[in-house]
Amino acid sequence: MNCVLLGFIVLGAFLGLLSEGASTSRPRVIKVGAIFGLNTMYGQTASLAFKAAEEDVNSDLSFLGGSKLRIMIIDAQRSALQFMETDVVAIIGPQTSIMAHVLSHLANELTVPMLSFTALDPTLSPLQFPFFVQTAPNDLFLMRAIAEMITYYGWSDVVALYNDDDNSRNGVTALGDELEERRCKISYKAVLPLDVVITSPAEIIEELTKIRGMESRIIVVNTFPNTGKMIFEEAERLGMMEKGYVWIATTWLSSLVDSDLPLDLKSLNGVLTLRLHTPDSRKKRDFAARWKKNKTIGLNVYGLYAYDTVWIIAQAVKSFLEAGGNLTFSHDAKLSNLKGEALNLSALSRFDEGPQLLDYIMRTKMSGLTGPVQFHRDRSMAQPSYDIINVVDGGFRQIGYWSNHSGLSTVPPESFYNKPSNRSSSNQHLNSVTWPGGTSVTPRGWVFPNNGKLLRIGVPNRASFKDFVSRVNGSSNHKVQGYCIDVFEAAVKLLSYPVPHEFIFFGDGLQNPNYNDLVNKVAIGVGFDAAVGDIAIVTKRTRIVDYTQPYIESGLVVVAPVTALNENPWAFLRPFTPPMWAVTASFFMVVGAVIWILEHRTNDEFTFSTMFFSHRENTTSTLGRMVLLIWLFVVLIITSSYTASLTSMLTVQQLNSPIKGVDTLISSSGRIGFQVGSFAENYMIDELNIARSRLVALGSPQEYATALQNGTVSAIVDERPYVDLFLSDYCKFAIRGQEFTRCGWGFAFPRDSPLAVDMSTAILGLSETGELQRIHDRWLSKSNCSSPHGSQSGDSEQLNVHSFWGMFLVCGIACLVALFIHFVKVVRNFLKHKPEEEEKDIPSPESSRLKKLQTFLAYIDEKEEESKRRFKRKRSSLSMNANSSISSRQI
Repeated sequence: MNCVLLGFIVLGAFLGLLSEGASTSRPRVIKVGAIFGLNTMYGQTASLAFKAAEEDVNSDLSFLGGSKLRIMIIDAQRSALQFMETDVVAIIGPQTSIMAHVLSHLANELTVPMLSFTALDPTLSPLQFPFFVQTAPNDLFLMRAIAEMITYYGWSDVVALYNDDDNSRNGVTALGDELEERRCKISYKAVLPLDVVITSPAEIIEELTKIRGMESRIIVVNTFPNTGKMIFEEAERLGMMEKGYVWIATTWLSSLVDSDLPLDLKSLNGVLTLRLHTPDSRKKRDFAARWKKNKTIGLNVYGLYAYDTVWIIAQAVKSFLEAGGNLTFSHDAKLSNLKGEALNLSALSRFDEGPQLLDYIMRTKMSGLTGPVQFHRDRSMAQPSYDIINVVDGGFRQIGYWSNHSGLSTVPPESFYNKPSNRSSSNQHLNSVTWPGGTSVTPRGWVFPNNGKLLRIGVPNRASFKDFVSRVNGSSNHKVQGYCIDVFEAAVKLLSYPVPHEFIFFGDGLQNPNYNDLVNKVAIGVGFDAAVGDIAIVTKRTRIVDYTQPYIESGLVVVAPVTALNENPWAFLRPFTPPMWAVTASFFMVVGAVIWILEHRTNDEFTFSTMFFSHRENTTSTLGRMVLLIWLFVVLIITSSYTASLTSMLTVQQLNSPIKGVDTLISSSGRIGFQVGSFAENYMIDELNIARSRLVALGSPQEYATALQNGTVSAIVDERPYVDLFLSDYCKFAIRGQEFTRCGWGFAFPRDSPLAVDMSTAILGLSETGELQRIHDRWLSKSNCSSPHGSQSGDSEQLNVHSFWGMFLVCGIACLVALFIHFVKVVRNFLKHKPEEEEKDIPSPESSRLKKLQTFLAYIDEKEEESKRRFKRKRSSLSMNANSSISSRQI
């Protein structure tokens, strides 16, 4: 009721500023109304700045063409009906967003521009309030700066402490949106009554006590000076200004200090706060020196914005009048018909040229005390930026800046405005900070709440593979042991803070529990605060919880029965595949035949029976030697490969199975076993498209072995750690193929849990020191098999033709070339000898082609030396016959 009554009182004061009056194009006095709480810090600063701006505008009589500017300030805490008959062209204010939401509706109706540099609620949209203009960056940018600071320091959970008014509430809402974009969140909103309503610290103490019992230690205070001072006074009494806490105050704190109002800064040591950034300039320094001469309050940044707001209106009125505009007012029939005698609504008038003046305001470009003044098309101020300040040793120390253009930096933001925007994390920098408690080490940002509660950790109550997680026999329900438990406890010991916890079993112990159900309980916070055990990190689960760094690699593999290949009496044939044996034998015969063909006419020792041992015989022909050399090289390579492969097969156990891996398993029709509770079932159905009817649920290593031995299943699909443990006791089975998924096991925590990050770091520490491997060896490195079965495949060791086809090709080409050359040579010699034979043995007409072929084959089969001797004898005989014929004719 007090707020509503206050709103009506202020509304009456505001309406009085817009009463009916005569209109002239060049009035003697141009009136501007201002609504502020004169007993507040902002009101006192604004009234001094308004007076200074009014004097400066009126000091140049020609600036407004002979008219004078008059700023009429109304105290927002009392009625101002005496101003109802005064015409104003604009309103500066109101001071708060609550009043801005109310008065902006009337400004829309009377078309009077309303400008505010303190009501910076992000929800005051120009679409809903077209005549309301914020002449300072609204709080959306302030909250964006805070969100980027939180991200910069690596925090994720924030507590927001604020008053229950439009400006504070909507600012925190904007902060929540900005944090969500950065995967952070507001974990708790502590709401306090209105600043003007709080009379005792009781409500503040109640909220601070709640916050002290929570995990998050990052507290953002978005309030007003009076409430803010009370918050920090009580926080110090409650021990909340010590090491580990982080306090971020919005612009109210920097303004309070700049105003030189009473404040114990030593109690605020380590607090961060922000201030609207205004570039250094001579104009600003001169104004600050002038302020000190007659100051009743220190100059804060809102005094600079108050001064510039007056000049924005003055510049717009000047441009409007120079363009030939008139300042006229008329009756508003809508207000005249309203029953508001107490407020004299019938005396109110409409500013006819309000839309035109608003347009000139939005087109303002000037250099003010706050720097370049210009509005974007959405009416936001150009280049919003903030100073980031650290309260240290009773004073301020600036640690950097934030701007919407360049983000966090240690140099003024105006140095980046001529460069392209670059908001990457590598370009974000701030100077060192002194945190509460005097430490320079960045706080972790959260702790376990000191409320006596233990962290409830769910562990699977397994029925099999108890080396990973199991209940200690004869102990209480919370006594747990196993590989996963030892890794968790070792990681907890590396944390810099205690983690009191208790283990709570999930499942009845008669069969393995469903791990998806366990993870879901952690996600929704029902029953468990975390889950520890052999929990695979799979996509479906990562959508609802946060996992730590994997502490053991895992992946699905195929297990099947195998037989040892080197126990076969024909094992010596295994190095080569059947086609390889066939090709090798064929080449032995082919090469022997080729060399025999090349050698038998010139080599008396080379008979048909020696063609199978041609590489051991002496060769006399050049072609024969060439072919034999190439063939001996091929034989050397084949022999060496055979020897190496056979040695490997006889010394390393080779396993054989019709299942070669996941591909043959999918294409087969056999049934497949899986572990109860494992994600393997859904994976095979959803990802591998294996029919559910082919899947058989198994619950223990004994069931695995029985099902594989009696043929109930042809193979089992399970995670690698389980399979390794299974194969350490059962030696007649082996992994077939490679892992066809890649994942790992991790500990599950609720989304955005900071403990997940710290535990990941601890697990990496265990890995680097070797402790993680020692825990693994203690629990899992055992085997009852003399030679553990691996993932080898017997067929993969065999050598095939494809591995040697290049050598066989070269050898074959050499044989063909040698035969071709040999054939050409023989044919040429045969044709050379044939005419002389025909000279003696003149063929009869009845000679057949068969006789010619027989003659040619007989020539080929004949030894070369014998052919030469026969040729010589025939030539001698022909010569003697010729001489005898000549002698007869002479006689």
